[in-house]
Amino acid sequence: MLKSRLIEEKMLILLRQGKISKWFSGIGQEAISVGVTLALDADEYILPMHRNLGVFTTREIPLFRLFSQWQGKANGFTKGRDRSFHFGTQDYKIIGMISHLGPQLGVADGIALAHILKKEPKLTAVFSGDGGTSEGDFHEALNVASVWNLPVLFCIENNGYGLSTPSNEQYNCESIADRGVGYGMEAHVIEGNNVIEVFSKVDAIAKSVRKNPRPVLIEFKTFRMRGHEEASGTKYVSKKLMNTWAKKDPISNFESFLIDKKIISKQDIENFKQSVSSEIQEGLQTAFDEPLIIPDLETELSDVYKPFEYIAVDPESKQKEKRFIDAISEGLKQSMELHPDLVIMGQDIAEYGGVFKITENFVELFGKERVRNTPICESAIVEAAMGLSIAGIKSVVEMQFADFVSSGFNPIVNYLAKSHYRWGQAADIVVRMPCGAGLQPGRFIPKQTKLGLPKRQV
Repeated sequence: MLKSRLIEEKMLILLRQGKISKWFSGIGQEAISVGVTLALDADEYILPMHRNLGVFTTREIPLFRLFSQWQGKANGFTKGRDRSFHFGTQDYKIIGMISHLGPQLGVADGIALAHILKKEPKLTAVFSGDGGTSEGDFHEALNVASVWNLPVLFCIENNGYGLSTPSNEQYNCESIADRGVGYGMEAHVIEGNNVIEVFSKVDAIAKSVRKNPRPVLIEFKTFRMRGHEEASGTKYVSKKLMNTWAKKDPISNFESFLIDKKIISKQDIENFKQSVSSEIQEGLQTAFDEPLIIPDLETELSDVYKPFEYIAVDPESKQKEKRFIDAISEGLKQSMELHPDLVIMGQDIAEYGGVFKITENFVELFGKERVRNTPICESAIVEAAMGLSIAGIKSVVEMQFADFVSSGFNPIVNYLAKSHYRWGQAADIVVRMPCGAGLQPGRFIPKQTKLGLPKRQV
């Protein structure tokens, strides 16, 4: 926690000096990031937000790489394309957020689904704030996790504000944890500024979830001592409230506890501070000495798509006629046979076989784990497909009709399409959208009448 705090204090100085471009402070919330990360195994995925620096430092990412990331240098994780926490790294099993917040919750579902399919006793932890729980993706992701019994810890940091909007204008229940009831989900409220409580309770929950896979909603009560980001300030927060939470500071209180119990001394704390400060200064100097990135058009364009080897298939001379939908069905069947872990997800695609019967009899051939009916939540299912890809599993997502893709448009455009360019993560996903077939429902064609008024025809 101390390392996270000292890094933040240094970043605030660099921000004022113009040496970094922005900063989202987690000062006052360190116990959550550190406690949750310590409760997870090193090979379990964690999906943090921009206020969870303690996740990155607890996973022991070299500081010079973090500093390079925030300065847009090559030793960062996005080749200078992003100077914030919007990145992931498979090396440390950390999956980065996007500014829309909600989509990462569904991505966690997909990673957790991969653990189920691989029969791994692992879980996934994903963070969101109290403001993010108002997004539709939050509700979709919790519903999918509950229906599929996925091992996900939904970690909600309730710090009282979504930027400047207070919690009582974000939701109308006593606690965010109360929402777990609506999804048939276990839920807990934890004092987020007490690192011992955070670690011990999350550790117990995590051990239980590994043995009995299920989703758990955890609300951490905490407070944000700085602005949403440094430019916004904290004028909307009363001085009395700030003083109340300042007394609950997770680091100073833990230091007092350790000293009272004679576990460490004040000199030990000073030694820790000197050691961490030296590590920070050394990492910063490495990042400062690193040359600026010189943009290269060929590199930028080649990083948009993951490289792949094209395999040409020559058609046979023998031909036969078949319906278009039968050809699609056969192609999917061949893919399911070629890739033994390939998953198809969509509405009514299992026993019913899909509205066009494309996947008829697929359940009998491949089983319900690989041919999955989904709730009506296109956004969360696209996100879950991304999670599967992160965990190394291919998937096909069927939109029941092409029009419905608009409900999953955000993760397609801002997650699937950009993740490889941003931090080198491929989206190994096919999104299938039936359209056409000679039908034009809902399409209106204006036709002039003698009166000059349009006459609508379907």
